[in-house]
Amino acid sequence: MTRSSLVPSRVTWFLCRFSRRDALAALALGLLAGVFYLPAMLWGGLIWDDSIWSKSEAVLEWSGLGAIWSWPSHIEREGHYWPLTYTTFWLEHKLWGLAPAGYHIVNVLLHLANSLLLWRLLLRLAVPGAWVAAAVFAVHPLHVESVAWIIERKDVLSGLFYLTAILVWLRFLERPRPWRYGLALSLFAAGLLSKSMVVTLPAALLILHWWKEDRITLRILQQVAPFFLLAGLLAAADLYSHGLGSYDMDYSLPERVLIASQALWFYAGKLAWPTELAVVYPLWNVSLGDARSWLYLAGAAALAGTLWLARHRIGRGPLAGALFFAVTLSPVLGFVSHPYMKYSLVADRFQYLAGIGVMAVVIGAAVHGARRLSGGLKTGATGLLVVLLALLGTATWRQAKIYRDNLAFWSHVVSSNPRARNAHRQLTPALTEAGRLEEALAAARVAVEMRPDGVSHALLATSLLNLKRLDEAEESYYRALATDPAMQFEVRFLGLLGRMAWKLDRLPATEKYFGRILEIEPGNREALKHLAASYSKQKRYGEAIDLYRTLLEVDPEDAETHLNIGAALYYLDRTEEAIQSLERALVLDPTLETARVNLEEMQRESVIREGRKE
Repeated sequence: MTRSSLVPSRVTWFLCRFSRRDALAALALGLLAGVFYLPAMLWGGLIWDDSIWSKSEAVLEWSGLGAIWSWPSHIEREGHYWPLTYTTFWLEHKLWGLAPAGYHIVNVLLHLANSLLLWRLLLRLAVPGAWVAAAVFAVHPLHVESVAWIIERKDVLSGLFYLTAILVWLRFLERPRPWRYGLALSLFAAGLLSKSMVVTLPAALLILHWWKEDRITLRILQQVAPFFLLAGLLAAADLYSHGLGSYDMDYSLPERVLIASQALWFYAGKLAWPTELAVVYPLWNVSLGDARSWLYLAGAAALAGTLWLARHRIGRGPLAGALFFAVTLSPVLGFVSHPYMKYSLVADRFQYLAGIGVMAVVIGAAVHGARRLSGGLKTGATGLLVVLLALLGTATWRQAKIYRDNLAFWSHVVSSNPRARNAHRQLTPALTEAGRLEEALAAARVAVEMRPDGVSHALLATSLLNLKRLDEAEESYYRALATDPAMQFEVRFLGLLGRMAWKLDRLPATEKYFGRILEIEPGNREALKHLAASYSKQKRYGEAIDLYRTLLEVDPEDAETHLNIGAALYYLDRTEEAIQSLERALVLDPTLETARVNLEEMQRESVIREGRKE
């Protein structure tokens, strides 16, 4: 190979060996990632879609590995085929159950490993400021979603295999060995089985080669071809497994081009100025008649053209970085429909790897320029770097707090995007669980306003019920049922209404709700018990006894039912039968203290009555 080859002769494999200075640099990266992600590791919880893995039998059961690796995946609500990611969840569950701290720590460690790999990769590519770029990567707040959200393990895990595969590939180009080639291909496959977003790695390899060689030889194309084949096969399998065709957003090709160009500028802008970050960004209105959308496209084309024409003067690096950025983002630029497009056309987690291209170019140019400065100015540049890392890290610390629990998470979503689809629905139960019932009611009302369907009305009814506003809750419930007659919660919700009516001592309402349940499910035990108790409270003992005996037909060994029958018989002056019922209750459950006390009292009264007769 010539001195202009992809792996310059002066940049050899010894760069992967650590000197004392390297060890200190690695320790500094570890401290940066560890300190600024402390909120996630110490206080992070299970958030929203974490239920996909935390409630999956495939993850929770010892025998679940087969279900995880079967195709299509048997993990409910996860249509993608990413078995390696779920295997890590399966393994960790066997180590520390569902304690969230362990999962968060592993995510941060994976992100740290990626930062170290990026540092070594940029060193091998002789990019100026390799450590600085890795440090910015480690603390950039755009990566918080991928690191602090457990379910996004797929980003950091696939990134680990992706970066390692490139390093092994570079070593293969330096000293070709079949096993190195096989290892690079295997690492790429592992990345695809963690998250198919890394499908663009073969194109990235070609971009790297063009950057260093100014050409792509037939030999390189032949060597990269199996990577493209593997990418195509696993990506096609993932698309088929996920059924992405059913998520067509009905955008035309020109509209998708406009979406892609705007998304590229959006991501680049967030990289440069990471403020007002949101978990769910507002959904854009896409229109071919919007002149601003065409400006995004014109700007992207102009930038690409300028970098191409200027490549002989400023080098191929800036164009290579821009190409890497665009190509790595290409799976999520809108050309292929995916379910998340219903909520937003962009997400921070999508550019976890893509941003490396922009960081390497910008930071590399800045460090190259800083090296030419004299002593005082160079010290000032170092000070600016420290300030930059501190500002980015502080933003990361704040952003990581969002993943503490569902209340913090959904409160952030609503504050950053009040019109976020379904956000108020999710916020309502989080506020309820925190005991903030009035705020939960307000969130439920917004949910109904935004989506007046059966689910929203049912959520509003539950919020009203929690505030003991029974009549309004009933009204909202019937609105839910009228909006969506197919809803399968009528008995459950009638039970909620009935139990609240019982607590409020509204006996006619209690009988109405539980009576309706019996019309739907004649043998419903809860309804029979509450109706019988309501009758007893109104001294309608005969009706109560009839219902209790109906319960005994279903379960003749229910001690509590025998106790209740005994109490009702006693009030009807049928003392002997009452005693028999209480004795039967104690035979079935000798610990039933109420039955024992009542029985002793009835027996004493019975003896007194017999004495009076004599």
